Amino acid sequence: MVPVRPPVPDARPRRALPGSIWALGLVSLSMDVSSELVHSLLPVFLTTVLGASMLTVGLLEGVAEATAAVAKVVSGTLSDRLRRRKWIAAAGYALAALSKPLFPLAGSVSWVFAARFLDRLGKGIRGAPRDALVADLTPPDRLGAAYGLRQALDSLGALLGPLLAVALMVWLHGDVRAVLWAALPPAALAVALIVLAVREPARTAGPGRPRLSLATARDLGGHYWRVVALASVFTLARFSEAFLVLRAHDVGLAISRVPLVMIAMNAVYAAGAYPAGAAADRFGRRGLLLQGIALLVAADLTLALATAPGAVLAGAGLWGLHMAFTQGLFAKLVADAAPDRLRGAAFGVFHLASGAALLLASVLAGALWEAVGPSATFAASAAFAALTGLGLLALRSR
Repeated sequence: MVPVRPPVPDARPRRALPGSIWALGLVSLSMDVSSELVHSLLPVFLTTVLGASMLTVGLLEGVAEATAAVAKVVSGTLSDRLRRRKWIAAAGYALAALSKPLFPLAGSVSWVFAARFLDRLGKGIRGAPRDALVADLTPPDRLGAAYGLRQALDSLGALLGPLLAVALMVWLHGDVRAVLWAALPPAALAVALIVLAVREPARTAGPGRPRLSLATARDLGGHYWRVVALASVFTLARFSEAFLVLRAHDVGLAISRVPLVMIAMNAVYAAGAYPAGAAADRFGRRGLLLQGIALLVAADLTLALATAPGAVLAGAGLWGLHMAFTQGLFAKLVADAAPDRLRGAAFGVFHLASGAALLLASVLAGALWEAVGPSATFAASAAFAALTGLGLLALRSR
């Protein structure tokens, strides 16, 4: 199991994070303004404009994330072999930017599937090389802070995107297609920033060029695979944030105000990600993870019992807080566990396993929503999260 550090702060002086880490954070911020503007409106666009079912929404979100996860394995391993990560990540950002015009042009659910596929494929291509690049650029004792900073700026973009969506929906009188066009400029800015502002460190020749194989799996080590297993089980307890948006609409929030759900979630996520990441450098990780699981249970129960938009917004805020406690922590655990020369592949496999779990969780959530109702969907997630926490408590750490 994941080793437990004693809850004693590290007294060593804290070094400043490199400028390229800030640049990568701004890249994430810009792309998330674009992506979350689309994501905050897409579930309602699918169900009210294109007539898609809840099961279709769950399948779309799950397949999209699984696509990204598979691409992360390939791109991460390729970045290890080429010993270059920046340009692979830049290609992923460019592909995501090219997908953005397809959303407002969509005339059918299948068109949205195609656009979402390209968008998530771009996310997959950039994800593992970018996460490995953060580890390449950062002193080991600042990894938690670096991942927390990138995640905080990413979440700030995910906050600004829905805010922009709400403002434009009011200004354009609820014209969803017109609002979706606003996703193009920030996506283009993200591509320009990674090309011009991020510097990749020089990489010395290693003991060989890694391939994705059984030998690579052995080289990653047992501790790494325990981290992957833990993250996968945890991901089964949560599903796509699209269901938070649909829950708000279900309890009566007007379509023009639906992006407020993502705003609430990402405001808390952005505020908590850096402090939680820095805490992972200094305190016991197992305790932080248990707190994140407890927050997910609280979020699910709040959303299951919600009867008014205010309760859904509160649940979304708790959901964002659980993300702040867990997402940067898992990235740090992967970076700590994986050998330097296999970091790209390690992040790729980690995201593949998490993406497969998210696909299963999202499809099951959509089916349960249609068969029983939204309250049952969130109650089931709370139960599974609680079981995950109990399992973690039952395991003895080494």
